[in-house]
Amino acid sequence: MTPVLVINSGSSSFKYQLLDMDSERTLASGLVERIGDPMGVARHTVYATPTDGPSPAFLDATRTRELPIPDHTAGFGVMLEAFASDGPSLAETPPVAVGHRVVHGGARFFEPTLITPLVEINIDELSVLAPLHNPANLAGIVAARAAFPDVPHVAVFDTAFHQTLSPAAYTYAIDAEVAASHRIRRYGFHGTSHKFVSEAAAAFLGRPLAELRQIVFHLGNGASVTAIDGGRSVDTSMGFTPLEGLVMGTRSGDIDPAVLFQLERRAGMTVDDLDELLNKRSGLLGLAGSNDLRDIRAAIERGEERAILAFEVYVHRLRAYAGAYLAQLGGADVISFTAGVGENAPHVRAGALETLGFAGVEIDPARNESRERGIRIISTDASAVTVLVVPTDEELEIARQTLSVARA
Repeated sequence: MTPVLVINSGSSSFKYQLLDMDSERTLASGLVERIGDPMGVARHTVYATPTDGPSPAFLDATRTRELPIPDHTAGFGVMLEAFASDGPSLAETPPVAVGHRVVHGGARFFEPTLITPLVEINIDELSVLAPLHNPANLAGIVAARAAFPDVPHVAVFDTAFHQTLSPAAYTYAIDAEVAASHRIRRYGFHGTSHKFVSEAAAAFLGRPLAELRQIVFHLGNGASVTAIDGGRSVDTSMGFTPLEGLVMGTRSGDIDPAVLFQLERRAGMTVDDLDELLNKRSGLLGLAGSNDLRDIRAAIERGEERAILAFEVYVHRLRAYAGAYLAQLGGADVISFTAGVGENAPHVRAGALETLGFAGVEIDPARNESRERGIRIISTDASAVTVLVVPTDEELEIARQTLSVARA
């Protein structure tokens, strides 16, 4: 057995997953949340029949506890207690490495990186580009290194996969000196997922990754789409921050920057007001009153015009990016959908590709509506472009990259 522990740390919570990399199966997972509140919550799940990647899990036991968790260090203590009491025993099979999701690697980190004190300093310094994420990621790293001082810790960056973007793709057309001084450029996000899905698609089809032109839609509450040529990201919808691009659950996606000037001048909105508006009160929530597409679909069936418009705007943006990336790639061999919406909303998939018949895209309605789980084809046999649903597994991808660094 080769256990690898994966940590995804937020400001007041962290998720963890223990995987056996010999079989790439999940042994246990958990969530520690409400860190710093008067009462925190910790959930720990052990798998009787370990999961095989993203396939359905057979649960042995899930235990939930409520207790004070003042900081991340205390949270890791709670996690260790859960492993000791509920299993699997880390004393008997300790992790050979710990992998950490880090949102922003800037232009410095383009591959999984062994964490050293200098790397921690760099992650902290890059917090200026991701003030809501990198400090929380770093807090998890510090606590985890204290809990597991004798094993390698590896940072896997959401932005790293997009470091292959060309200057033409990542450069914004603003004053070059201003951009350079403040590191303003397209970075892209969800890179771990886009990498996993594009490689899984190639493996599933039995085709060399280097020969495939792929478009991957990662559609969840946060959403992005990436054009991938030969396994390399060549364009992606998220930019300097995860706000740019597609319409998302609560984020606006693309918007004319002058709208912000108008709201500041005419509505008296502050920078903080605008930040909250675009990140927390826009997207599907702003248009339809809900950021859950299941609610929106139910409202559409009731004939609510607000919900109908929200869905049309959402799909319009998906089609626009699909068309743009077909042009950037010179056509596509594979289009994949992943994440919560991408994997579970056939009406979104159908709507996104409805007008792409000119590019050889044909969806099979029965395959698209199927409730089958796992990776699957939803295009017709005659389609020139293979369309897939590919369940993402970012934890497995982080574990793979972590193990490769630990063994180097």
